[in-house]
Amino acid sequence: MDTSAKFNNNEPSIIGGYSQLNVYDWLANIPLPHQQQKFNIVEIKFKGGRKDFYINTKNINLKNTDLVVVETYGGHDIGHVSLTGELVRLQLKKHQVNSDEIIKKIYRKATEVDVEKWKTAKGLESETMVKARILAKDLNLKMKICDVDYQGDNTKATFYYTADKRVDFRELILVMAASFHIKIEMRHISLLEEARRLGGIGTCGREFCFSAWSTDFNSSDRNRSKDKQWTEFKCCLIADREDNKLTLKDTDLKSIQTLKGLARLEKTDIEKKIMWFSYPNEDNLIPVKITRVKEIQTLIKEGMILKDLREEAAVMEKPNRYKVLDFVNVVGQDSITRFGDKKNRENKYRKQNNRQ
Repeated sequence: MDTSAKFNNNEPSIIGGYSQLNVYDWLANIPLPHQQQKFNIVEIKFKGGRKDFYINTKNINLKNTDLVVVETYGGHDIGHVSLTGELVRLQLKKHQVNSDEIIKKIYRKATEVDVEKWKTAKGLESETMVKARILAKDLNLKMKICDVDYQGDNTKATFYYTADKRVDFRELILVMAASFHIKIEMRHISLLEEARRLGGIGTCGREFCFSAWSTDFNSSDRNRSKDKQWTEFKCCLIADREDNKLTLKDTDLKSIQTLKGLARLEKTDIEKKIMWFSYPNEDNLIPVKITRVKEIQTLIKEGMILKDLREEAAVMEKPNRYKVLDFVNVVGQDSITRFGDKKNRENKYRKQNNRQ
């Protein structure tokens, strides 16, 4: 039985839901040149956006979203076809994978028995993750098991976890193997990779960029605070974060002492490079440019003191909300209201004649 979903070749895979991993097969309906055989390596997609390449040794007719049974070490797994044909050759080149190194094979299209066994294994993932978290907590391990991925033949499961430091989970593997009666594989991932796998909604109301489109994980972004979700996952600021850190590196003061009193730092606008201060019992905030704050720090170290921080306030530009539209005479010297003026003159002339 063909259990593949009824989608067109150009439609994305139905598993995972991560748009960053969907590839549009723009060569799907283009016939190959004469005597050229179809590329026999296929890209298969699994849970969490994981992808791998397999050899189609039996020349099975496959299209996107087809469920297939593939070879794994010591068993088999089930995944969706995500890409076929010549675009797979380009994907191999992009990921710097040699086609001769690919040895895992596609066995067949998934049958009813394969799909039922696969669904049964996937149905155990949530319960297994909860039990694994309890076992890790009982062993006082400082780690978070964030996802579980069962293999299609229900003989192996991969446990994805996050941790701030190195964790000795050898005892945990023994306990879980005895409890779940399967092969255990532990895989450490970063917080950003966790966001990519699990997804989430930011304060902007949209899905995390890491699960929607962003795939560039820098090494400096791997260790992030768990308590600052939006600050650390705001993808639009990642490109500028390092520059902003260099700008604020020597400007970590919390207050400025003046003759008027102690002005405390209330907030910092990284984009506009402005720091906002306020005096006690005053509601108005004082904006000061970061470059000027650095100069004030230097003056304070030299023994000088400011009279009032308001004298250093930056001039804030008010946005121009309304645009004044000017009418331009595009017909020479004619008046824009020439038709109305002519009519008014005629009415005035008639009134004068009626009076006479």
